[in-house]
Amino acid sequence: MSEDEDPAAGTTAGAADEHIKPDGLDLARALTRATAGSTPKSRTRTRKRAQPGQPGQSSRGRVGAAHPDDRDPQLLDATIGRLVEEHGWQLDLKVHAVLGNWAELVGPEIADHSTPESFSDGKVVVRTDSTAWATQLRLLAPDVVRRLNAELGNGTVLQIEVLGPAGPTWKKGPRSVRDGRGPRDTYG
Repeated sequence: MSEDEDPAAGTTAGAADEHIKPDGLDLARALTRATAGSTPKSRTRTRKRAQPGQPGQSSRGRVGAAHPDDRDPQLLDATIGRLVEEHGWQLDLKVHAVLGNWAELVGPEIADHSTPESFSDGKVVVRTDSTAWATQLRLLAPDVVRRLNAELGNGTVLQIEVLGPAGPTWKKGPRSVRDGRGPRDTYG
């Protein structure tokens, strides 16, 4: 066989170059064909199948890099779903998703003046921007609990604690006097 002949294709390289210009894929195929025939028989061996329960076997019962197993990269959606399930975060995520749509649940006018702050042990804490809106929301609390339970499942939310606006703080520095009267104690 001469230098110009391709052993895998059975044609001369000069004849092939006249019709087809080799690109990267053609060159890779030619190299693969050329090296496949030159692999020593001593290096190739058959892989012994692992018996179930032996070390080195994946949980799916397959061994080898050619088949997918738990060590392969996983989709983010499946990984996060498994993480949420393992830690039992389904209810918390569902509650926070519903509280994230607070305006749709209570209406835009009430949502403009109130914000849900937390959820724990069946109690939702809501902060309002005035005492008048706190009173209004306390009157609507049974209806809001009913709507939340319709979205989340019966018995998920047991109580709504409505907090008014946070009062002003008189503390202006890092030091303070315990049982002091605040800024009024220096007024003469």
